[in-house]
Amino acid sequence: MAKLVIVESPTKVKNIQKYLGADYRVMASMGHVRDLPKSKMGVDIEHGFEPQYVNMPDKKDLIRALQTAAAESEQVYLATDPDREGEAISWHLAQLLALDLNDVNRVTFNEITASGVRAGMAHPRCIDRNLVDAQQARRVLDRIVGYKLSPFLWKKVRRGLSAGRVQTVALRLIVDREKEIEAFQSEEYWSIDAKFLAGRRSFDAALYGTADGKKIEIADAEAADRILRELDGASYAVSAVKKGVRNRQPAPPFITSTLQQEASRKLGFTGQRTMRIAQQLYEGVDIPGVGPTGLITYMRTDSLRIAEEARSAANAYIAERYGANYLPKTPRYFKTRSNAQDAHEAIRPTSMALPPERVAAALTPEQQKLYRLIWDRFVASLMAACVQDTVAMDIVGGNYLFKASGFTVRFDGFTVLYEEGRDEAAAENNAPPVLEVGDAVKCKTLTPNQHFTQPPARYTEPTLIKALEENGIGRPSTYASILANILQREYIEREKKSLKPTPLGIAVCDLMVEYFKKIFDVKFTAGMESDLDRVEAGNCNWVETLSNFYDEFSKTIEKAEHSLDGQRVKVPEVETDVICEKCGRKMVLKTGRFGKFLACPGYPDCKNTKPAPEDEVKQPCPKCGGKLLRRVSKKTKKKFYGCSNYPACDFAAPGIPTGERCSVCGGFLIKGQRGRSYCLNADCPTRKKSASKKSDKDGAKDA
Repeated sequence: MAKLVIVESPTKVKNIQKYLGADYRVMASMGHVRDLPKSKMGVDIEHGFEPQYVNMPDKKDLIRALQTAAAESEQVYLATDPDREGEAISWHLAQLLALDLNDVNRVTFNEITASGVRAGMAHPRCIDRNLVDAQQARRVLDRIVGYKLSPFLWKKVRRGLSAGRVQTVALRLIVDREKEIEAFQSEEYWSIDAKFLAGRRSFDAALYGTADGKKIEIADAEAADRILRELDGASYAVSAVKKGVRNRQPAPPFITSTLQQEASRKLGFTGQRTMRIAQQLYEGVDIPGVGPTGLITYMRTDSLRIAEEARSAANAYIAERYGANYLPKTPRYFKTRSNAQDAHEAIRPTSMALPPERVAAALTPEQQKLYRLIWDRFVASLMAACVQDTVAMDIVGGNYLFKASGFTVRFDGFTVLYEEGRDEAAAENNAPPVLEVGDAVKCKTLTPNQHFTQPPARYTEPTLIKALEENGIGRPSTYASILANILQREYIEREKKSLKPTPLGIAVCDLMVEYFKKIFDVKFTAGMESDLDRVEAGNCNWVETLSNFYDEFSKTIEKAEHSLDGQRVKVPEVETDVICEKCGRKMVLKTGRFGKFLACPGYPDCKNTKPAPEDEVKQPCPKCGGKLLRRVSKKTKKKFYGCSNYPACDFAAPGIPTGERCSVCGGFLIKGQRGRSYCLNADCPTRKKSASKKSDKDGAKDA
């Protein structure tokens, strides 16, 4: 009889089966097999918050197959993902398969490689009930908040809305930032930049203050002009020179949050896209000459720990590829944050024998980009520091002091491979020449510059993830879903790379904060995360944790219902310049199930509606010549382009038509997500069944 190993994802099955051999049978649970029911809350609050789990209807056949396989096996190993969610799935599987919950049958794989799988199988353990309780507490807590607050929002704002315990706090951060921006009062100030000449070499400096070292502020043009008049004809000389050496250290290897931030900055990936690709790299890719193998370690982690075996292999790679002088004199260790779970290593390549150039042919373009990013960051984190010679210089002219500074690179170190991205533009480095005190310099130009103080920037995806992490909101596995949820609910929208709250999002946030101020307080939410961590560590009872929360939460709900009895919150309407041709009013922008549209504010007297201007596409419908509109699929929420004459014209496509016909079958050519044109006809011989075009094909079905 074979031994049964159950993993979460079907893409792992082939790889793990290869490593374990014929004595084992590997099957996938396809994620969760049991959950709270969709039709009701499914939590017995009166009896210890007992969750009422049900088998997932779409997993009926799979559960039966797993039960049959378990009955035929001499041993069952539960090898779901090594986190809280994976532990809970193993616990549910153990109950469904009638396994002994005290049996030593739980195995975890930090990496899907031969050595990683063997190490996991060699160290089985019991299911960690503390991990299960922590996941269960979070699931029940979020279910209670959602089921209690969503009906409240339906009655007070609009049907179909929902609120989430953590998502609403993320929304609050974005709304609070928007209010800061709106309330910001800009103030004028000036600066004076100088360009000096030392021989033939020019360099830049900035006015700092008076010659005695006192800093000055230039409030307006009049003050700037006065300084320029006083400097007219002045001679300049170096009054102080400070030379130094600076060691610039590399960034640590990736954890979940920093991977999402850097992938957004450098690759333009959303958090969800980054995690989806990282999951593929973790679960394994078929490498020519190697076979199926996982390329990175587990990607949901907040630990900066690196296995010594991996460190040694990376050091050998650095010495061979770049030279021994690119290794630091002593090994570099990174300190993990105090509130991190530290359950897994940092995100790193599983094998230094598989550099990006060797595996490129086996990866999709987006997999290549993310693997390269992870590889470069990991290797660079173990390389020698970048050594810079710095110089800071004071220059006095008349009664004023200018400062110049910069650096030159003595040794490039880790920067030969990788430099961390920035959320803001880096200052230019214009290192001054090395001069001595008393050396005269010539002033070539003095340039006054007007400035205005700027409001804080809107959050972007990287800066929001950073803020969530710094404030202790959410955990590595939740960052991407937090943002995706508030985007999907249309509480926020993307404006280029910035995240901007919608009028609906502001109305919901203001209502939640006014009546549930403590529950949606940033510090309170972070405290709840810490409580869940204590449950995981076995230092806190999960039922007691929920009880402490619910006692106050239920009273707050009752008070809010009473305070708003019979009242509704009106979501502000955004007025546009589009005139209603039926009654002459300015139309307003609204949001419905299928996206934004224009509506007459005179409803119900005038029921005129139009597509939102941004939803119109210049290219006409290739089928009837009508207007094409950007739509959203009712089932999948994916965007597609449809004819405004529907149902008279049923043209729909996942991309914009090019206006040309396919030379092979005569079908319409459309432009896909990657800018390539292809035939809309799925049966056309030109259509390649490649993974890179699958999303467009699925979009065509949805449309």
